Amino acid sequence: MVHSNDNVTEGTMPEDEQMTIDERYKDLRMRQTRYRMLDRVGRSRLLNEVEDITGLNRKTLIRHLRRRKMERRKRGRQRGGAYGARLDDALRVIAESLDYICAERLTPNLVSIAQHLAAQRELELSTKLMDQLSRVSVSTVRRRLRTFAALGDWRLPRRKAPRPPNPTLLNVPVKRLPCGEQVPGHLD
Repeated sequence: MVHSNDNVTEGTMPEDEQMTIDERYKDLRMRQTRYRMLDRVGRSRLLNEVEDITGLNRKTLIRHLRRRKMERRKRGRQRGGAYGARLDDALRVIAESLDYICAERLTPNLVSIAQHLAAQRELELSTKLMDQLSRVSVSTVRRRLRTFAALGDWRLPRRKAPRPPNPTLLNVPVKRLPCGEQVPGHLD
């Protein structure tokens, strides 16, 4: 059945809406008992249906549906960092040149500001660094800026409190004069 307002068939997800990992596992857990009771042809149909809905590979689906306990496994080892010290140095220089603006305003302008700073010889750019600056997310920039702040003195100095007024000047009457005053001694 095709919906009239969008070209999505029943049983498939629109391309702009992806299932989260937890939603996939929940859906697979609900279909797991049915998968075990079906014959070969029924399993094949079920796999086709689930493949369309979840977007997962057929072999991956078979592996998940054949497990006894279908739970998310913890990652065996942490992923390596996608960005290195060169990106940190560039972010530090760019943030300082823009007076430490927030990550949401800094991220869209990273490439153009980096090119400008490279022209001024404040920053050394490479193609790899430009690629990283163009694809770094706002969350990553926010996280990196937070670590810079934790390290110490990279923020602007705090403003001093205003000085108390001079007691002599408090006794001098000061007021605004109306425009076009005709009394001698006033300037227009």
